[in-house]
Amino acid sequence: MDKIKTLIIDDELACVESLAIELEEYCPEIEIIGKCSNPKKAIQLISQLRPDLIFLDIEMPWMNGFEILEQFDPIPFEVIFVTAYDQFALKAFQFSAVDYLLKPNNKAQLINAVEKVKNRIEKSINKDHLKVLLENIKKDKPLKNIAIPNINGVDFIAIDDIMYCEADNNYATIYLNDNNKTVVSKSLKIIEQMFSDHAFVRIHHSYIVNMDHVKKYIKADGGYVVMSDGKQLSVSRSRKEDLLKFIKRV
Repeated sequence: MDKIKTLIIDDELACVESLAIELEEYCPEIEIIGKCSNPKKAIQLISQLRPDLIFLDIEMPWMNGFEILEQFDPIPFEVIFVTAYDQFALKAFQFSAVDYLLKPNNKAQLINAVEKVKNRIEKSINKDHLKVLLENIKKDKPLKNIAIPNINGVDFIAIDDIMYCEADNNYATIYLNDNNKTVVSKSLKIIEQMFSDHAFVRIHHSYIVNMDHVKKYIKADGGYVVMSDGKQLSVSRSRKEDLLKFIKRV
């Protein structure tokens, strides 16, 4: 594979240079073809240099990273976002299967993000996940869809269609209301954080349930819920209070 032509866009010159050094040291597959600290100039550089990948800061004067992306339709390049905080953006990234780095950059996260981009480029995977991200960012309300990467690309799943999630070490299995399921490389703890604005409750160290798909709560036998597909899931003693609190709110 040819080297990944890469452009770094960040209004802080120190961050640009620091990232460039880290990429040269840790990611030999990267070829840095440009650096830019001016968002308006960045749009011109993208059009001129046609990068394969952009490291893009979010918070910049005059124009943020999302507004830069909105200038391109379709988006012909991969993006790794770089951010210092923005909690809403982080949740949108997770829902849209978009790669991001938290400042200060972490070596392992940097290498992992570049590797994922490399795989997408090699497989010519489309950039639909970036479109979903931009749509989600514009919405000042809970996100409706989650993007799940797979070997062929990305699956987009309506959150309302998720019945429950089951832990499997650092992975989780998502069960859908059409009897399908999919595995994601996220822990149940991360999924719990992602779904905090939705009707999901952690009822056990192994289960998070969508309360819209819970048909019954049975107190007997230690306590368990019956899902819309008839599946019975145990409620642990330590999580019972969280479940009851949600039920009382409804």
